[in-house]
Amino acid sequence: MLGRLGYQQVHILPVTVTGGGGTEGAARRARYDALYRVAAGGVMLLGHTLDDQAETVLLGLGRGSGPRSIAGMSESTPPYGRPLLGLSRADTVAACAAAGIEPWQDPHNADRAYVRARLRHEVLPLLENVLGGGVAAALARTASQLQEDGEVLDLLAAEVLRRALTGIDLVVEVLAVEPAALRRRALRAWLLAGGITALTADHLLRLDRLVTAPAATASVRLPGAIDAVVRGGLLRFQPIG
Repeated sequence: MLGRLGYQQVHILPVTVTGGGGTEGAARRARYDALYRVAAGGVMLLGHTLDDQAETVLLGLGRGSGPRSIAGMSESTPPYGRPLLGLSRADTVAACAAAGIEPWQDPHNADRAYVRARLRHEVLPLLENVLGGGVAAALARTASQLQEDGEVLDLLAAEVLRRALTGIDLVVEVLAVEPAALRRRALRAWLLAGGITALTADHLLRLDRLVTAPAATASVRLPGAIDAVVRGGLLRFQPIG
């Protein structure tokens, strides 16, 4: 199809889906890893629509994943761009039909064994019916508003992190007096800078308790065989073993 549209180079990237987090999560990681390698410092445009954004917000709400998750996908998260995020799926389907293009339909998107497929085919249509329409657009607006708020909070949290850092450790006393929203964002940034990935809301909540009540918690186990511990008023990483 892309060749017929005039593209000179078309790459088909087979991936192997492995790892935890369920089939959907593992497949998503495999796709993004493959696309990241092809991007090679450039920009990779993705086809996510307003409806995809609404589904992402609902998933975040249902899982209690916090405002960062409910904020959904951004139009630009280098090297990825999402130029269709403000358009509905119906609009993109109609545009393809008008251009005589038959888009690829991933069969997994119709398989109701997957949570996102059930959201798409059962939950969102029910919400649209019960609330009188406009639900997908409202959820997408919610995501945009939370992104705006999150940008400001991230800037404030970066300043908190700067003041708390001493070497690669954090001064607990500096963090403990900050509002929870800033403290947890600062902790998250510290963990990511330390190479700790696959973080969950539970990791951050337990680490936050370690900072605010260090006497009550000895350590927090983090992904990658690392503990976070408080020693001499400092929060630091401690390899296991």
